Amino acid sequence: MEKARLIKQIVASLTESLGVLEKAARASHAEATHESSKAESKYDTRGLEAAYLAGGQARQAKEILDSIKLYEALTTHDFAADEPVDLTALVELETDGARSTYFIGPKNGGLEIECQRKEIMVITPQSPLGQNLMGRKAGQRWTAKLGGSVVKYHIVSVS
Repeated sequence: MEKARLIKQIVASLTESLGVLEKAARASHAEATHESSKAESKYDTRGLEAAYLAGGQARQAKEILDSIKLYEALTTHDFAADEPVDLTALVELETDGARSTYFIGPKNGGLEIECQRKEIMVITPQSPLGQNLMGRKAGQRWTAKLGGSVVKYHIVSVS
């Protein structure tokens, strides 16, 4: 799989999220500054709540923008069969017989991308699964407790 294409799709997904969030932040800001949001009594907090919401959305938009810049500047690495998992690895993992593909990214864990008709989930090295994968190699197996049950993992490939 071409990692440059995957990175472009991650950036496109983040850009789409940023657009939605910016639109919502503008609407919240307009609500916060609209005349109808003026407090009618000391207990009326509509304007204050809208201002807090707009501020939170603006911070979230900045985080997404920072992520976009980070992914655009990210240098990918093609991993040999015997190299350990590290940042920018594409890992095919078998979990109790089901196969999934993960991209080890610097941010935005949980983001799901469809690339070349394959579902890929971005995970970070800080996530529980990312911590388990970092440093392991293709072919390695291990078990871990997950929600009271034991789960078997097998790294099918690293690229």
